[in-house]
Amino acid sequence: MDNIKKSYILLIIGAILIAFSPVLIKATEVKGTVSVFYRLFFGTLTLLIPFVLSVTKGKQKLHPKGILIAFLAGFFLATDMALWATGIMLSNAAMPTLVGNLAPLWVGIGAYFIFKERQPSRFWFGLFVALTGVTFLIIQDLLQPVGIYRGLIYGLFAGMFYASFMLLVQLGRKHLNTISFLFISSLSTTIFLGIFMVIQGFEFTGYSEKTWILFLIMGIVIQAGAWFLINFAQGHLPASLVSPTLLAQPVLAGVFAYFIIGEELTLWQIVGGMIVISGIYTIHFSKLRKSKS
Repeated sequence: MDNIKKSYILLIIGAILIAFSPVLIKATEVKGTVSVFYRLFFGTLTLLIPFVLSVTKGKQKLHPKGILIAFLAGFFLATDMALWATGIMLSNAAMPTLVGNLAPLWVGIGAYFIFKERQPSRFWFGLFVALTGVTFLIIQDLLQPVGIYRGLIYGLFAGMFYASFMLLVQLGRKHLNTISFLFISSLSTTIFLGIFMVIQGFEFTGYSEKTWILFLIMGIVIQAGAWFLINFAQGHLPASLVSPTLLAQPVLAGVFAYFIIGEELTLWQIVGGMIVISGIYTIHFSKLRKSKS
């Protein structure tokens, strides 16, 4: 199996795993920023030994440029998470999530200017379809006007920071292997999220045993496991392809929430999910056609 096919498979598995994140975050019953901080914290600890072994056994030379890019990527991811979580607290879960999912649009534009990647018209059509599906997923919540514009602004900037993170991963993976880039960027994200927690006055301790177990699961399975698979794929696939694929997360999260915690799926969510999958398929099909031409 060549690296491209392998990367496709690992990307799909990674997308499935991170879709459990919203369900686990909800189960922790703590602030979103706290959950993502400890997800990154325990994930980074999990990656420490593999990272040290990779470096000491000579499998990876730490290129200074790669380290700088990975650290910078961590800052952008931490800022994305903090803005998204703050936007939700100021408004609702819908608006920051919707405009945050504009990230693939910014990635497509950024890839054009930075990597000179020209996207076929079918790619942009597929992206439009996928984003339309995301709108269907949360359209009922959009009818709630509480603090909606503040949430929109926070979500908009969150999506831009996430797009920057995705582009930096594509750039950084040219200088570092998967484990090195993931560890350094996760460490950076943890540091900056910790700073954001201090600024917002959130507590680092005092949580229940159940919550700590969920933090561990998120750190090991989602941050260390799922993002390792996604970062590996990003070393062989363009960010403009990886980013839209991750739009499947809200679709899969809705399905998992239905079966695990009994959340009902509305007609809007079912239709939106089908539209998102159709859009993602169109994007992948456009890439396959482009590679064969």
